[in-house]
Amino acid sequence: MNEIVFVTHNKGKIASANKQMQGVNFKVFEYELEEPRSDDIKYISEYKVKEAYKLVNQPCVSLDCGFWIDELNGFPRAFVNYALDTLGLEGILKLMENKENRNCRFTECFSYFDGKELKQFMGQHPGKISKEILGNDTNKKWSDLWYIFIPDGNEKTLAQMTDEERETRRKINSVDSMKEFAKWYINQK
Repeated sequence: MNEIVFVTHNKGKIASANKQMQGVNFKVFEYELEEPRSDDIKYISEYKVKEAYKLVNQPCVSLDCGFWIDELNGFPRAFVNYALDTLGLEGILKLMENKENRNCRFTECFSYFDGKELKQFMGQHPGKISKEILGNDTNKKWSDLWYIFIPDGNEKTLAQMTDEERETRRKINSVDSMKEFAKWYINQK
């Protein structure tokens, strides 16, 4: 199949794609796409992939993620960047002070568009919010939430884990949208 284009400026998303889309011929076009205001990540991902297609005129993929905190009625949902820019990790942890229910999840939508057909693949990664900011910086992270997100079945935040620990960590009830896309795309050959 022809090469597809992943239009993103997020280094962590690029690192994830390189790892999880093995067997898919893709290149990266570094560009920050405009993101519509919505809490529907499927809509945002569709909008972005269609904008990307207009930009490069080749089959494209786009990933959009949200973060749902159960105790906060799902906040910040698709407004992760806004929440991080305004509240920061400290503000999110302040909202979670003295809360017993620390359940949360990353939800993601990976969209493919070839100019005619739109295909979307949903992913989810459940976990808990730590009580403090923990871990080290890495070029593999795609969100500062890595410092407070402990994946289900694990004891460390993603930012505390080594590359090997992140690679081999238990993934309880996790579905990776990039892997789902790669399976579908490779079967199209």
